[in-house]
Amino acid sequence: MARTLVGFGEDDLRALAGARSFERGLGYLDAVSGLEVGDGSVAAVVRGTDVYEVELTLGEGTRVSGWCDCPYGQEGNFCKHCVAVGLTVLRRAKEIPHQRAAARTRASGLEAWLAALSREELQALLREQIDGDRELRRRLELRAAAARSDLSTVRERILALIDPRPFARYGYVEYADAPGYARQVAEAAEALRALTVGGQAAQSVGMAEQAIRALGEAYEEIDDSDGVVGQAAAAVAEAHLEACASARPDPQRLAEWVVGQVLGDRNYVTDLDPLDYADILGPTGLARMRQLAAEARRRSPRGWAERYLMERLVKAEGDVDALVALYAKDLAPSGTTHLRIAEELDAAGRADEALAWAERGLRESTAEAHVDDRLVDYVCDRYTRAGRTAETVAVRRDRLRTQCSLAAYQHLRAAALAADGWETEREAALAVLREDARTGRGGGYGGPGLVDALLDDGDLDAAWREAAGGADDRQWQQLADLSRETRPADALAVYLRLVEPLKEPTGDRVYERMARLLLGARACHRVLGTEDEFTAYLAALRAELKRRRKLMAVLDRHAL
Repeated sequence: MARTLVGFGEDDLRALAGARSFERGLGYLDAVSGLEVGDGSVAAVVRGTDVYEVELTLGEGTRVSGWCDCPYGQEGNFCKHCVAVGLTVLRRAKEIPHQRAAARTRASGLEAWLAALSREELQALLREQIDGDRELRRRLELRAAAARSDLSTVRERILALIDPRPFARYGYVEYADAPGYARQVAEAAEALRALTVGGQAAQSVGMAEQAIRALGEAYEEIDDSDGVVGQAAAAVAEAHLEACASARPDPQRLAEWVVGQVLGDRNYVTDLDPLDYADILGPTGLARMRQLAAEARRRSPRGWAERYLMERLVKAEGDVDALVALYAKDLAPSGTTHLRIAEELDAAGRADEALAWAERGLRESTAEAHVDDRLVDYVCDRYTRAGRTAETVAVRRDRLRTQCSLAAYQHLRAAALAADGWETEREAALAVLREDARTGRGGGYGGPGLVDALLDDGDLDAAWREAAGGADDRQWQQLADLSRETRPADALAVYLRLVEPLKEPTGDRVYERMARLLLGARACHRVLGTEDEFTAYLAALRAELKRRRKLMAVLDRHAL
């Protein structure tokens, strides 16, 4: 029903978010407020560590996408806040069509009313809004100053927006105040863009550089745990780039400024990439930048910023051998640098050299606790494509010995199946995981990797035997879920044991998990033909926890 009315269901949300974010989203249902339904979209506010704005957009069929201004959401992910809003929409599915129709009516009514207003009436309306909204007044005053080329006022206002002192109640911008300060910095970026569009690009360049310097000085006194200030600072840097593209300042002077930023102590604030300026700098500016980078590298041969700057410039020049030589001066123990070299050689059509560097990376990282998985994948992919399946298996076997995880086991299984040798290889692989479980080296996620491997193989009898050696709750539940039909009594005991510790904590996530466990227990009783026992158990549980009205509502929703 919910899918028909709103165009998506819980499975769609779980697929978009992933199991972890979906589970975490269940705990935020009570934090959703201000739900607004539009034509093809839904917006709401979710209160977490901060107050986040969420918008879900419906596409064709059952496609749904989400946006959230939390740090994880801003990276393009369908976060737990999006999940919470989506689930809230599903809970209110019957109301959505009516709310959507009402939103369309309101929108069309607003458009018609504005269109009917005279110029004088629109001006009066805008003045009314300005009087009641200090932030709007400030933005419009800044735009007006830029439009009349009042550069003194614009510079003063931009630097005032960058100044963190109004937010630093104790000499420091605390976490809760960072979003407000970030909004002001974003306003400064918009003002700089307005200057450029208004034909004042050269002035915008100078003001942006002042703003970036001021941001660097202020940033150390800001708790920007969520990265909102950093994002706004990046917008200021982008405004500087746009102004330079329009004004075309002296390339040598610009090169010196860019190098100063990259090598400075505070480039992490804007995360400026020197190659973004390559077209603006031209041959003269790039030559100056190369000269400055070489001098900096000589002064500090192991400096991270110096190495980064030189790598970016050499890469832009297209000299693969020079880039390989530069990378080779500082090889990471994990094999990451070897992989970068291999990828550069691959892109240049030098596949044999690329593989040789990747193989060297594996050899030189053998004793390391952490090896870049992408390097392992790279080598195995090249071996497989060349028909060297035995060597692929050998690499995957070595990885399982050092990283006793389900992922390593799955990779080895796939390689051995392709080489028609899995039956023999499996026994040795399970022996490695069994030894890991015995010694407790902790290679697997949560409980022993051995249990995960057996579950993944579908070898449930063996999984039950090994689980007694220390499986975690996640593994026990997975084992019970897969064994309801074949071992209902054993699965039932697991479900009932896992329900007990959930009686104490509260919250949507806890209640949803309890409901899923109870559904599993009911399924076991049905197979055993003891449904009356489940009815009595559930009645006693409800009576014990009857004061938790939210839990009762969750149980009702699952027909429990």
